[in-house]
Amino acid sequence: MCGIHGLINLDGAPADVRLMGIMGAITAHRGPDDEGYHQDGPCLIGMRRLSIIDLSGGHQPISNRDETLWVVCNGEIYNFRELRKELQNAGHHFKTASDSEVVLHAYAQWGDDFVLRLSGMFAFALWDSRRRRLLVGRDRLGIKPIYWHNDGKRLAFSTEAKAITALPGFSARIDVSALHTYLNLGYVAAPRSMFEGIAKLPPASMLVVQDGKVEQRRYWRMPGRIEEGVSDREWTERVREKLFEAVRAQMVSDVPIGAFLSGGVDSSAVVACMAKHSDQPIKTYSIGFEGGAADSFYNELPYARRVSQLFGTDHHEIVVRPDVVGLMPRLLWHMDEPVADTAFITTYLVSEFARKDVKVILSGVGGDELFGGYRRYLGNYYVAKFEGLPAWLQWSAKKMGALLPADRHSGVLNTMRLAKGFLASAELSFEDRYRAYMQVVRADVCARLLKVLPSQRMDPIGDAFRTAASTDPLNRMFAVDAETQLPDDLLLLTDKMSMATSLECRVPLLDQDLVELAAAMPESAKIRGGELKHILKKSLEGILPLDILHRKKRGFGTPMGAWLKGDLAGLLRSTLSREAIARRGLLDYATVEQIIQSHDKSQEDYTDVLLALMNLEIWSRIYLDGRGHQDVADELRREAA
Repeated sequence: MCGIHGLINLDGAPADVRLMGIMGAITAHRGPDDEGYHQDGPCLIGMRRLSIIDLSGGHQPISNRDETLWVVCNGEIYNFRELRKELQNAGHHFKTASDSEVVLHAYAQWGDDFVLRLSGMFAFALWDSRRRRLLVGRDRLGIKPIYWHNDGKRLAFSTEAKAITALPGFSARIDVSALHTYLNLGYVAAPRSMFEGIAKLPPASMLVVQDGKVEQRRYWRMPGRIEEGVSDREWTERVREKLFEAVRAQMVSDVPIGAFLSGGVDSSAVVACMAKHSDQPIKTYSIGFEGGAADSFYNELPYARRVSQLFGTDHHEIVVRPDVVGLMPRLLWHMDEPVADTAFITTYLVSEFARKDVKVILSGVGGDELFGGYRRYLGNYYVAKFEGLPAWLQWSAKKMGALLPADRHSGVLNTMRLAKGFLASAELSFEDRYRAYMQVVRADVCARLLKVLPSQRMDPIGDAFRTAASTDPLNRMFAVDAETQLPDDLLLLTDKMSMATSLECRVPLLDQDLVELAAAMPESAKIRGGELKHILKKSLEGILPLDILHRKKRGFGTPMGAWLKGDLAGLLRSTLSREAIARRGLLDYATVEQIIQSHDKSQEDYTDVLLALMNLEIWSRIYLDGRGHQDVADELRREAA
């Protein structure tokens, strides 16, 4: 695990070695244990290392025996032992015990298709000195990020965008098309980033730089073939087998390892599998909030304790009332891009807590996408029931739905909020209904909110639907999630917030075999009679207690909406004041004020919208205004007071 970076001069001119120091210094948090670089004429590749496997011998960059191939790699190759044995049998000689060295020899053996043999989470840069060729690639699901910038003279890349913005001559400007997408979805979808001129490499993609030309290739997509006629019993056995194998493979480490535990199905399943494969108690980490009723609604500590006791884990809890004003600028600096998902705060706090004991953590991220765990996946089920009602009752329900309050900070209010959203989208087409569930700011509101509209709007959701191979409705949504929200929101914040604390976070539920198994499973197996995660729950019966398997879903976030009406009202008003908005020149103040008032009155739940707008302003002060995150935090404290 580390951060990688590098550049290549497209005209063949020698690269400036001093730039490696600039790029490496700004990502030191990703790799505090070691650093290194390699230069060959126009090409430079470098890294910052967090030592996990082969602690003494895994220094990067790594070369082959005759030093014609060099690689830096971020992440872990989980099948490296099997590949190493196969490559040794084919005559390859290894210098280290590192998983990263497998990348070099796999490329030498199988050419560009080597990436299809890798199972893991990774981003790599490989320099082939004989062919004067640079490859920069990313894993299938986009667990590890890669940013890149091509100004026509030089291509630069890094795990973090801030290493590119720090290069001499780069001027940070906002990408208006990305801004529109950010407000609409709450994150910036690849291939754009919030920085004009900096792109994100999409999942399962590779850049090939040779002879001054840059080519982007896609090497894998979510499979579309559904296996019909498979019994529930067989699906259950196959899921259980792959789940235990995925967790076992990802427990490989030469340093202490633990697990995040929320008490939900996914994290509990990971802990159960870890306990089976370990002769020592698993270290588990949970977070809760202290305060009022809204804070209690997000407190899952009792469920986590139950699972911990069941599997005898070495359990650790942290109960927080976070200093959000002080945290936000620092976390948004680490994020590189703003995001409208409060999970980035929670993920950072629990990562910081766990890093006191362990260097590697396993997370349950991805289980909802694979096995049908989100409420939006029930859209077809409820639409069918809604359409079966008499016309007059449908009309009445929609009228009543518009009058429901919108708040997410208690069980009853959250149910009303979800019902309100469903009724508002019930008559839309399948794809538009999905958009309605996913959007933060509706397209018509974006048009009023933004003072500068893009000349050409991006449509990442539409693009993802067009490339989704499956005809199964649920698996089409799964494929779209895997192209958009999963890599560019959930996995991005998981990577950035864990690595901000120098903690490696692994996501075994996104193991390649498990992903491809889930993609082959029909909707009827994943969701049954309105029950989410039907087959996953069946596979865990007898392993997890029924009250854990069937408890109501709770997001891994914060009570941000309630905080914005209370303790954080000052922060909200200062970042979205008339003066701040006029100074930035991006938003219409009257529309922002309407959104704030509607949220305060619980007419609409605008938590994500307001977080998106606040984070945009804070991010702009850091990256567009060129200020330090601590300076911005101090300013926000003064303004909020």
